[in-house]
Amino acid sequence: MHRDRAISLTAVVLLAATALVGCERGSSAGPGESTAGPSGCPATLAGAKAAVKRAERTDVPWNGPTSGPTAVRGKTIAYVAQTMTNPGVAGVAQGVREAAKVMGWKVRVIDGGGTPVGIQAALSEAITLEPSGIVIGGFDPRATARQVAQANAAGIPLVGWHAVGSPGPSKRPELFTNITTEVEEVAGVSADWVIARSDGHARVVVFTDDSIPFARKKAALIRRGLARCPGVRLLAYANIPIPDAGSRTPQEVSSLLSRFPTTWDYSIAINDLYFADAAPALRAAGKRGTGPPFNIGAGDGDPSAFQRVNSGQYQAATVPEPLSQQGWQVIDEFNRAFSGRAPSGYVAPVHIVTAANSGGATSWNPPGYRRAYRKIWGE
Repeated sequence: MHRDRAISLTAVVLLAATALVGCERGSSAGPGESTAGPSGCPATLAGAKAAVKRAERTDVPWNGPTSGPTAVRGKTIAYVAQTMTNPGVAGVAQGVREAAKVMGWKVRVIDGGGTPVGIQAALSEAITLEPSGIVIGGFDPRATARQVAQANAAGIPLVGWHAVGSPGPSKRPELFTNITTEVEEVAGVSADWVIARSDGHARVVVFTDDSIPFARKKAALIRRGLARCPGVRLLAYANIPIPDAGSRTPQEVSSLLSRFPTTWDYSIAINDLYFADAAPALRAAGKRGTGPPFNIGAGDGDPSAFQRVNSGQYQAATVPEPLSQQGWQVIDEFNRAFSGRAPSGYVAPVHIVTAANSGGATSWNPPGYRRAYRKIWGE
């Protein structure tokens, strides 16, 4: 085998192996995962600082759809939630309700409770309601393959939110479209923020939920982004299922503090909620709210995350999903499906929120989205 190809294949195998670390329910891995070479990464650091500066801009105009079908009347939507304790899932549900009201549609939210059995039951219940469309709200459709097949057979269009790893239509599972920011961009800019803020000398803990394919992919990409800088060391990889975060995160944080009492200075979590649960343990250990560790959430940007960022309480930044806009997009995509049109293809731009650029807000959405969607729908 050609030497370059052998090296490339080895790198792929190693990446796949690291993505599987901690796949059991609630585990952590590390320390000792550091890249070789001298500290510092001048070229990577310069690129990271430029990317962060772009992502922190607040004056980006609406770049979403400006045309599409006018409103179809009399539709009903079932929103099946992975768990309504997940702030991202709940935030999108609120956006769906708000947009549906504009359209004159009815919405039923069914909470899966964060367990496979609960989510399967919730989706089964949604199908029995015979809605016009069903939202796959933040869970892996492959875990509900039988119910998804039933919905497909019944001709009920499915729109996902964080259901699969990429935005846009999906064939397997069959989704009209999936709504999310580009996971590569979110993961990349989160790693860039750590590299830029630490000047390429960070010691990092990554918090994730490997039971969710989208989150597992995001965490793997975060690790890849951090590995671009030899001066950055991954201390630990904490795999905590989101439904267990309230009980498991404080214990994990206490354990990490005992293992790395002075070296842990940065954290990246695939969802902001981990830092809400980490705060009591950090506070009890005498850590200041303004860090270290300096914490950035690579999603979802719920109001409590903004409040922690704005007040300097154990979270320095978030890369928010535009939850309300994505809820409105869910309704717009269904309207396109009901009208026999293709999905819009819109993907919201990546954005970093800090206390310096938030303006005291408790959410972030692309400016002008409500006006744009209302104009499309003729409302």
